[in-house]
Amino acid sequence: MTLPIDVVIFDCDGVLVDTEPLALRVCVALGAELGWPLTEGEIVDRFLGRSERAVSAQIAERLGEDAAGRWSEEYQRRLARAIDAELTEVDGISEALDAIALPTCVASSGRHDKMRRTLGRTGLYERFAGRIFSSSEVARGKPEPDLFLYAAARMGVEPGRCAVVEDSQYGVRAARAAGMRSFGYAGGLTPAEWLAGEGTVVFDDMRKLPALLGG
Repeated sequence: MTLPIDVVIFDCDGVLVDTEPLALRVCVALGAELGWPLTEGEIVDRFLGRSERAVSAQIAERLGEDAAGRWSEEYQRRLARAIDAELTEVDGISEALDAIALPTCVASSGRHDKMRRTLGRTGLYERFAGRIFSSSEVARGKPEPDLFLYAAARMGVEPGRCAVVEDSQYGVRAARAAGMRSFGYAGGLTPAEWLAGEGTVVFDDMRKLPALLGG
């Protein structure tokens, strides 16, 4: 028997705020400058949805610790500048949030300071204030289940009664590992087939989400 949904857990980047195209552009430039040329598809496959620790480990393995440090510092600087100049919310997300009556929270691979900036910039921060969780608070990031299990515990809800809204292959894998239903948003950079899998509903318009959650 399928348990009812008591809490909806939202990823942040690519689900609430449209940071992913900005981050992609920055990573392509940095890879070319620092000696690891990457295509957009390679960046989506390797980095999208992963924690900063996991991404830095990949860069350090390829380029060394010093280069990974330079990449991280420059990435944060350039992305912050792009966020302040260009960031918007994901199309349709405010309408979806207005229509969702269930309790919600955020569980993201991003740091808290980044989420304060992005959610604040788009006017979404107050919708989730006090219910925002970061992979920096757990031992292992996505695709491990730690972050989503932590969010469920903090919200006082059993994992099986949680639904996760994600836009990355690592995010939906983490939701499945946590024993949660997942809703894979394919309206961004990740191909729909990368999101598909057991217990996952794939959709491409945030305005459809409230009905999917109620189904």
